[in-house]
Amino acid sequence: MAIDEQPSLNHEDDPHAQLLKKVGGLPSKPGIYIYKNASDTIIYVGKAKNLRNRVRSYFQDRPMDAKTKALIRYIHDVEIIVTDTETEALLLENNLIKQHRPKYNILLKDDKTYPSIRITNEEFPRIFSTRTIIRDGSTYFGPYTDGKYLYHLLRTLRSIFPLRSCDLPLTHQTVSAGKYKVCLDYHIKKCNGPCVGYESKEEYAIHVKQAIQILNGKTRDVERMMEDRMNALSEEMRFEEAAAIRNRLHHLREYVSKQKVVSSDLIDRDIFAISIIDDDACIVILNIRDGKMVGKRHYLIAQASGRAEKELLRVALERYYLDTDSYPTEILLPIEIEDADYDLEWLSEKKGSSLDILIPKIGDKKKVISMAETNAAFLVRELHLQRASRDQALPRGIAILQQDLRLEKAPRRIECFDNSHIQGSDYVSSMVVFLDGKPKKSDYRKFKLGSFEGNDDFAAMKEVIRRRYDKAPEDLMTLPDLIVIDGGKGQLSAAMEVISSLEHMKSIPVIGLAKRLEEIVLPGQSDTMLLPRTSTGLRLLQAIRDEAHRFAITYHRTLRDKRTFSTELTEIEGVGEKTAQKLLMHFGSVKHVKAASKDDIIACIGKAQAKKVMLALGMQVE
Repeated sequence: MAIDEQPSLNHEDDPHAQLLKKVGGLPSKPGIYIYKNASDTIIYVGKAKNLRNRVRSYFQDRPMDAKTKALIRYIHDVEIIVTDTETEALLLENNLIKQHRPKYNILLKDDKTYPSIRITNEEFPRIFSTRTIIRDGSTYFGPYTDGKYLYHLLRTLRSIFPLRSCDLPLTHQTVSAGKYKVCLDYHIKKCNGPCVGYESKEEYAIHVKQAIQILNGKTRDVERMMEDRMNALSEEMRFEEAAAIRNRLHHLREYVSKQKVVSSDLIDRDIFAISIIDDDACIVILNIRDGKMVGKRHYLIAQASGRAEKELLRVALERYYLDTDSYPTEILLPIEIEDADYDLEWLSEKKGSSLDILIPKIGDKKKVISMAETNAAFLVRELHLQRASRDQALPRGIAILQQDLRLEKAPRRIECFDNSHIQGSDYVSSMVVFLDGKPKKSDYRKFKLGSFEGNDDFAAMKEVIRRRYDKAPEDLMTLPDLIVIDGGKGQLSAAMEVISSLEHMKSIPVIGLAKRLEEIVLPGQSDTMLLPRTSTGLRLLQAIRDEAHRFAITYHRTLRDKRTFSTELTEIEGVGEKTAQKLLMHFGSVKHVKAASKDDIIACIGKAQAKKVMLALGMQVE
């Protein structure tokens, strides 16, 4: 329905009409919009120059890709955050997507598994390779997909500039205090000795600045400065220092000569290209500085089918320039992207000068894009083949279990449920997940149950199964290939009562695993199945069941200990829940509190409260 065609707007009980009314009242300001589904889960985050116009456009009749059509079906509510500028909106959008990973946003997987070059945020910065990004003000270059090139680049920088290789915490105070001595690097002329004050912070900073210029591809400027310095030293008859710079200049020119020349006009460019195979996509960015290719980066995108290439390119472009401080004069793209004006304005503001976004059709610029597309096609083909190979390689235990249970589909993802309680108190349930025969702990779930009273295992099983699966398929994490219920016919029947009522769950096989004889119970069958004790499939089921039991018991024990601990302490006159919680967090149990020293307890809750607790627990106060 178009937003201007609203025959149901007067029906206040119509959720769709209420949503459209809310959209019509949005401000015409920049900001971000957040779509939520009926379960109040964030499913999409977007930015806009004009919030009202952008959000309205989703509810109007217009051409849109398959993913957007699917998104619109599940929009139940919209929230907004107004920002002062479009740049703020872009930054906030990026942060929220990273935090919530909404289902309908494009999620990029970058190449951060490759090493980068880090320049530390210190008075005397260090330059080295790393795979860990620490947001402490350090500057990063890369990642570098070619390890040999990275090694060659770092070795070149150290042969050109006398940069320290130690990890001493050099500051003005530590150097002035004379805490350190020069090392071998100083004696072989690879370092000028900033650790003992032989080189000032300002002199050292010049070398770091020139190293950054080389990493940014600005070698011509560095060559010129080194030549000028060498000539000046020669005129002053300081021939030994001039010779040292001459040698470093030679290393620099040797490095430059090995760089691939892409263009002769010396304009700084970033080239974007995309390649898609089935559901996989790869976007490659080539960095051209002073006419030479100095860097390459790529993003991989899963579930790319149904997405427009222009949208994928836009997301990659924005993500890339949010993570870098190096900006070109021109950005070359294979096709037009969404919100190009928005990105151009934002990038020009961030760079501090103008830049152009071009879509070349012919000539050398088009050839460079073709080169980038070849790289992207190679990478996405490699990803596609790896995934196909991984999918075909079925673990032995999974293959045997499929055969033993006569399943149509290999049970690669198995979810197992178990309950835990003591005489009906602190009822909890656990769900563990095994993927390809191995625990996937990030998908584990624990449930505190409370829809029934007393000791009722069947009601407990119904509640946890309903809470896990009573949602639309789009709102669930990936559905399992097999569900395992820890228990016999009663627990399995209780679970099936819920599962059989859910249309999207009817095709998923469910079994029970009885503890007594390790019998496999099947829905609707009176006879149980006994697998050989040596069966790899049975051992896998036992491992999953034992893990679910362990996870449930651990959660139950935690809740019980918290309740017992809190009750025992809050019964002390003058000691409240917050004080009890402090002691719980600090000591872990009443036993440990009793074993603690008076000073430790005072440090945790203060002298007055400590005295009350210690007296109540029969501890020595004086």
